[in-house]
Amino acid sequence: MNDDERMEQDEKKDNPWDFRELDNVDEQKEELLAGSDSDEKKSEKPDGKKDEYEEVCFICRRPESKAGKMFKLPNHICVCNDCMHKTMDTVSQFDYQGMLNHPGMPNGNMTDFNNGKGFPNISFVNLADLQGDGGIPNKQKIKKKKKGKENVPAIDIKNIMPPHKIKAKLDDYVVGQEYAKKVISVAVYNHYKRVATGTMDEIEIEKSNMLMIGPTGCGKTYLVKTLAKLLDVPLAIADATSLTEAGYIGDDIESVVSKLLAAADNDVERAEQGIIFIDEIDKIAKKKNTNSRDVSGESVQQGMLKLLEGAEVEVPVGANSKNAMVPLATVNTRNILFICGGAFPDLDDIIKQRLNKKTSIGYNAELRDKYDKEKNILSRVTVEDIKKFGMIPEFIGRLPIIFTLEGLSKEMMVKILSEPRNAILKQYQKLLSLDEVKLEFDAGALEAIAEKALEKDTGARALRAIIEEFMLDIMYEIPKDDNIGRITITREYIEGTGGPVIDIRSNQIESMDNLQEIKE
Repeated sequence: MNDDERMEQDEKKDNPWDFRELDNVDEQKEELLAGSDSDEKKSEKPDGKKDEYEEVCFICRRPESKAGKMFKLPNHICVCNDCMHKTMDTVSQFDYQGMLNHPGMPNGNMTDFNNGKGFPNISFVNLADLQGDGGIPNKQKIKKKKKGKENVPAIDIKNIMPPHKIKAKLDDYVVGQEYAKKVISVAVYNHYKRVATGTMDEIEIEKSNMLMIGPTGCGKTYLVKTLAKLLDVPLAIADATSLTEAGYIGDDIESVVSKLLAAADNDVERAEQGIIFIDEIDKIAKKKNTNSRDVSGESVQQGMLKLLEGAEVEVPVGANSKNAMVPLATVNTRNILFICGGAFPDLDDIIKQRLNKKTSIGYNAELRDKYDKEKNILSRVTVEDIKKFGMIPEFIGRLPIIFTLEGLSKEMMVKILSEPRNAILKQYQKLLSLDEVKLEFDAGALEAIAEKALEKDTGARALRAIIEEFMLDIMYEIPKDDNIGRITITREYIEGTGGPVIDIRSNQIESMDNLQEIKE
């Protein structure tokens, strides 16, 4: 074998897409199309397990359920039937032999052609872009639908947790908010009964979408997170502030459903029974006194109407925009529970303005400052107040369950510090126990922390900031001294007039009381 033949063989190995062998394009096309349906084992992984994700066309990005059977190409690349036919028809229309004999391509060398020595303004597929093991990642693929015996309902009506058990589970994590927990427990129970049965004596049950109203830091987001954890269903938490009307910079409205699909591991059937929590819903209220187009306010409310009502929407898989080169999945929002939450600032002023219309002058008359000192003024909210705030009537009508959460009081703050299963103080006690140090808080310290948190007016979020501040020096100094056995946080230390009580290990057994504690 001479050097020219050896070089020719090497080029064939390096370039599997050799256009010098395209004399019989029509024959190769028939062979390729005939061999595409021969073997179903191609969908299996090397370890013998079947791939649970649908294949996605590398060109048009449609999944296998929409595009049909896929052609398997090297490097785990799949092309649908339509794209393959179009490609082969395009290839068969050109005289590649005449092109390859062009003077700019001596000896038919593809390297010289790609370097610009062939026809101008003609480019082939860059093989470097097709290299890799995975082709399209799984996060941009849709899970295959179950067939046969495996197609069982995801929710069994007999296994649905009743409202009193849901509330009892929420009590372990959320302090107070008794009315809100009762409302959300009943609404979720009725919703999943609706999902499990589909219909009840041909009477279709409407969706129980919810609107939560409460001051910042009262536990709206935490309540929904805990609920989804108890029910073991997909949960997507979206922020309404980033949503805009289609065609403008920002997330499309369908992106909230795309997040739920990602939380369900791209399983469409499971995502259609999940929960979507849209936080900061008050930020899409109609803008007042504006002459420009309200693309992030009223337009977003109008675009969300079809999602709340229940419709089939096409959402991008693994991206927030439909313009991205990713496949689109069709998701039916009919059985998706939507929970909207917001602080609605200045809504209390609207409520007071409505209530003060009844005030008058004289003996036994209601005064204008009667409602100024009322803490839970939001509990008097009506649909008219929400409309006046800036929410359109069509949007409010699709959220039939409206309830409010209470503002946190001093007593609730003290309970939040120590009672929940994952309370803040328990977290710090766990951290110090790893250093074999016992952390304690006296009653005065808890009250002092709660009082400082109320002054910040940011709800339960202020508790963490306060504790981080006075625990900084303690967490810094404890690893220095192995003799520290116990630290007691006092009210004086919180207020800055004293320090914590530190017990040394060698001095812990000073009395029978201490000895009894150690035995216990």
